[in-house]
Amino acid sequence: MKKGKVYLVGAGPGDEGLITVKGLTAIQKADVILYDRLINPNLLESAPSQCELIFCGKLPKQHLLKQEIINDILIDKAMKGYNVVRLKGGDPGVFGRVGEEAEALAEHEIPFEIVPGISSGIAVPLYAGIPVTHRAYGISFALVSAHDKSKEGKPDIDWNGLVASVDTIAFYMGVSNISYIADNLILHGKPKETPVILIQWGTYGRQKTLQGTIGDIAEKVKEKGIQNPAITLVGDIVSLRDKLKWFENKPLYGRQILLARTGTARSPLAEQLKEHGADVIEIPKWTKKDVPLNVSILNQLFTYKRILFTSPESANEFIDLLINRNIDIRNVRAELYCLSKKSLKVLKERGLSGRLAAEMNFFGPLLIVGNRSLNVKKIPYIEQDGKHDILQTSETILDESFIPAVRQILTETSLDTIIFPSSSSVDAFMEYGGYYGIEPAALIKKLTIVCMGKSSGQQINEYGYTPDSVLSEPNAFELVKALIQEKVLESIK
Repeated sequence: MKKGKVYLVGAGPGDEGLITVKGLTAIQKADVILYDRLINPNLLESAPSQCELIFCGKLPKQHLLKQEIINDILIDKAMKGYNVVRLKGGDPGVFGRVGEEAEALAEHEIPFEIVPGISSGIAVPLYAGIPVTHRAYGISFALVSAHDKSKEGKPDIDWNGLVASVDTIAFYMGVSNISYIADNLILHGKPKETPVILIQWGTYGRQKTLQGTIGDIAEKVKEKGIQNPAITLVGDIVSLRDKLKWFENKPLYGRQILLARTGTARSPLAEQLKEHGADVIEIPKWTKKDVPLNVSILNQLFTYKRILFTSPESANEFIDLLINRNIDIRNVRAELYCLSKKSLKVLKERGLSGRLAAEMNFFGPLLIVGNRSLNVKKIPYIEQDGKHDILQTSETILDESFIPAVRQILTETSLDTIIFPSSSSVDAFMEYGGYYGIEPAALIKKLTIVCMGKSSGQQINEYGYTPDSVLSEPNAFELVKALIQEKVLESIK
């Protein structure tokens, strides 16, 4: 059997937009992906649906998979002919152990490529408004690991040389050793007044910063409870932050939002919220599987007077189905209806016109088209006892391969808001949220509830909850405006 190839890919510091084009291409072609705790799980959604996802963990003091085991998996999968991606946070060549993995592959004559990534030590300070070099503040810069493999984990550094020759220093994962770092910098000549900043979860919407000086930063860290992952930046250049910070000035910066999801593709809403600075986690995550085609319904397609699409995906899949079977949609006599404006948009993009289900008449046979098993009693705007048939275009099921990554990220966030774009998203969250290690009913009580329209508002009422906000128009603009207004009100309080 021909050997596969391994791509050792840097995923960047957190914001999924910071991955390189080459790194994203490797993900899109992967058969197997081994990923670390610090990579953004949204990147995994670019992988093929059949790709095997393996969580390597690497939590502080709790390595789920030892490096030797990771090496063995890379070798085993490549020897079986798979395209393998080892996805690592930041740049794989900067404290990423890429050398150890590449050595193991080379010893087994397995072809590999190393795909550089944006290093956290450079990108994270920039998201806090601090360039790592500036002609007026510092022309030299060093990346330093703040822990090593010794029992105590305290790095053996040439402190005298570091202090004497470098203007700005970025320490990786230095929170637990912050006192040791500060003491040694002072001992070897750095003034106590030298500015320091710790940046936790840099480039994510949940990014937090803590500023101080070498003399007081250890005490501040203890008071505030800052933890890894964090970059500690030391140098006079930190003073630029007040003038240059940009990320934290975004209107939704700091909001940690759970977006309930029903489709397999990432929601455009998530992109809009992220663009305004929010941290957005979308669950549940779904995948598709084929279902047996109901040929009898297709044979009588022209007898229906009404067709109702329950999702944007079902509208697209229905049209594709007709095209693939050489059925001329111009001969369909039915009036087309949709449960959402998103589905209407799909019809318009495919050259068809339709109306919202609220405008549906009640005359003639009805065909309901969906991309999951449908409970007709929960579909609004249709007569429950009238004649109807159901055409299922595919089966949307929970994508269990994402559960480890999402579970981990949920333990490391402090959610404040949940958004329900549709009534079906309410049901999906309540039914499947528990797979991610949360109790939906308990979590939702702690969060601000935002419903994109009346149907999702009514559905959340059915579960005994009152939404904090129901949008008059279910679109991204109104959603962002409502969240910004709420944030302003909270700041006044």
